[in-house]
Amino acid sequence: MSELTIGLILPDVLGTYGDNGNALVLRGRARKRGIDTEVVTIKLGEPVPTNLDLYCVGGGEDTAQILAAKHLTEHRGLIEAANLGRPIFAICAGLQVLGESFRADGRIVDGVGLIDATTSSLGKRTIGELISTPAGIPELTDTLTGFENHMGATILGPDAAPLGRVIRGVGNCDAHGATADGSAEADGQVGAEGVVQGSIIATYMHGPALARNPQLADLLLARAMGVELSSLEPLDIPEVEQLRKERLR
Repeated sequence: MSELTIGLILPDVLGTYGDNGNALVLRGRARKRGIDTEVVTIKLGEPVPTNLDLYCVGGGEDTAQILAAKHLTEHRGLIEAANLGRPIFAICAGLQVLGESFRADGRIVDGVGLIDATTSSLGKRTIGELISTPAGIPELTDTLTGFENHMGATILGPDAAPLGRVIRGVGNCDAHGATADGSAEADGQVGAEGVVQGSIIATYMHGPALARNPQLADLLLARAMGVELSSLEPLDIPEVEQLRKERLR
């Protein structure tokens, strides 16, 4: 493939934590491999094209989440893209919005329904470094690193799998969050980080996540191109490796 289009979804409401940078990382890594890549920005009120190669959804606050869920449900382009198997990468509030439901402004709000997950509230906000071992994708072998800042307690249903298992930090939920919605099945939920379901990869990692996790970035590019991760030419970027060493220290 000589061209790629990356959709940056609703950065005007889901761009609070710098997660727009994920689309820029993908574009940069693609261009270093000689692939002409364009980032297409879709703002609130604009339809989401179904024919893009890859989609990025970022984080935001309660009101932004509600607006995003309403938009993505009414303008069904992202839903149709997921049904077509287009890769989608979602961060924090984006993860919650793509789920079945989430808590915002003191109430339960219907999500887009692309992920078998529901989000209630943690006992207290979790803020800090988040490190996990890849779990849901066999091709991923590198430790995952990011920065979490959320109060969401996300419980995965049977159709979803965690992206990683937490080494440091909280991830999707703590013991309080795993049982706050009346669920008795805390086993496997505590220590889970992120979601993998179909063509969707979602996580609580900010950073931006793909700047910290180049292997994950390349996996998304490979999926967008319809090739195996192993077929992508490795990139030697010393600054990226130095960043990883600092964050994993």
